[in-house]
Amino acid sequence: MKKKLVSLFVVAALAATLAACAKQTPAEVQPVEEQVETVEEVKEEKTEVVEEKTEEKTEEKTEEVKEETAFDKAEVGEVVDGIVKVKQRTPVDIPDNDALNFVRDMEVGWNLGNGFDANDCTWLSNELDYESAWCNAKTTKELITALKDAGYKTIRIPVSWHNHVDADYNISQPWLDRVEEVVGWAYDEGMYVILNIHHDNSEKFEYPNYDKLDQSKKYVTKIWEQLADRFADYDEHLIFETMNEPRLVGTDVEWWVDTNSEIGKETMDCINQLNQAAVDTIRANGNGYNTSRYIMTPGYCASPEFALADGFKLVDDSKATAENRIIVSIHAYTPYNFALNQDAGQTKTFSIKAGDGADIESFMSRIYDKFVSKGVPVVIGEFGALDKDNLEARREFTAYYVYSARHYGMTALVWDNNALKSDGENFRLIDRASATWVFPEIVDQMMYYCK
Repeated sequence: MKKKLVSLFVVAALAATLAACAKQTPAEVQPVEEQVETVEEVKEEKTEVVEEKTEEKTEEKTEEVKEETAFDKAEVGEVVDGIVKVKQRTPVDIPDNDALNFVRDMEVGWNLGNGFDANDCTWLSNELDYESAWCNAKTTKELITALKDAGYKTIRIPVSWHNHVDADYNISQPWLDRVEEVVGWAYDEGMYVILNIHHDNSEKFEYPNYDKLDQSKKYVTKIWEQLADRFADYDEHLIFETMNEPRLVGTDVEWWVDTNSEIGKETMDCINQLNQAAVDTIRANGNGYNTSRYIMTPGYCASPEFALADGFKLVDDSKATAENRIIVSIHAYTPYNFALNQDAGQTKTFSIKAGDGADIESFMSRIYDKFVSKGVPVVIGEFGALDKDNLEARREFTAYYVYSARHYGMTALVWDNNALKSDGENFRLIDRASATWVFPEIVDQMMYYCK
């Protein structure tokens, strides 16, 4: 009986198995040998993929290590592939706001110096010849293209207006048309453009003392009324700068004033008032982008020391339709004896290892503490070092300066006056007539460290 029951159970199980197999299509049924081969093939494919990815990662890692090692092994001040090694510092906190992001995007810039800012050239009969009176070259579209191709994202176009106005301070249309033409070339290239009032700092036009304050306000506001109107439809790529290095020209305190003295307090108050008048005038235009345009405002002689002084005040920009649109404008040819001094005490050398960047670090860190760390944007509108037949030193200086500016959240614009081997201040980096670079080694440092 037991044997019969077992037999019946085996038969039933066999039948169930055959029924299940019958439901499968021929394609689903696969011999055991083929199944094993398929599993092995999948394993091999997976192994090959893993090996390929591992090899790719290893190659990438090796390349990264090689690239880092070449620069890491260099000593500070050593040149590697044309770039001066600057010691990397621990990043400082740069607040995340629109204004500081705007300045970051400006990256690095160049000045069209000694062009439209030439003034009082009494020997000229055609006012349009002022443009080349000091620099011996008129600006060309090819020059602007060369700047953009080199990597410059920002250009500052200094303009003196007082030789091109009538008794009521109305600007000559041919002069304004020519300025706009050059502004337009840079603007069309997608560059940021800074337009200002430059060498109009005289008792007849703009002068920061109480005796000349009313007249100065009249001049400054009249010029900005016209510029705001002409350039209203240019977007935020066009930046207005109220004044250039406002100071007591012709006095013994022209470049350095005691801010606690009566004359110091007076002149700083006048500059605050002139900045306010210019900003109010631009905002009052109400057209195009003028209600939200970024505007640069300097302190006394645009020195960082006077921007740091208690007497310097940020303007009230409550009439703007966007927040934080005022940029502090400073100029710093630092260290002075290397960068600008041609007389006793000057030096031709600059060494990072020797600590020659101490003055740069000092003013930038303090500007960062007072403004950038609080979310206020800062642009160094002018910097540079005279050509004293010391290319290697100037290259090292430029690398350190631009790296430091970017480290502290600022953008710096190099001064170029197209002068080379003259008896005066030689700041030429590019030959304007041919639009060819004279010192590409210096430009390379700016492009590398501005990112």
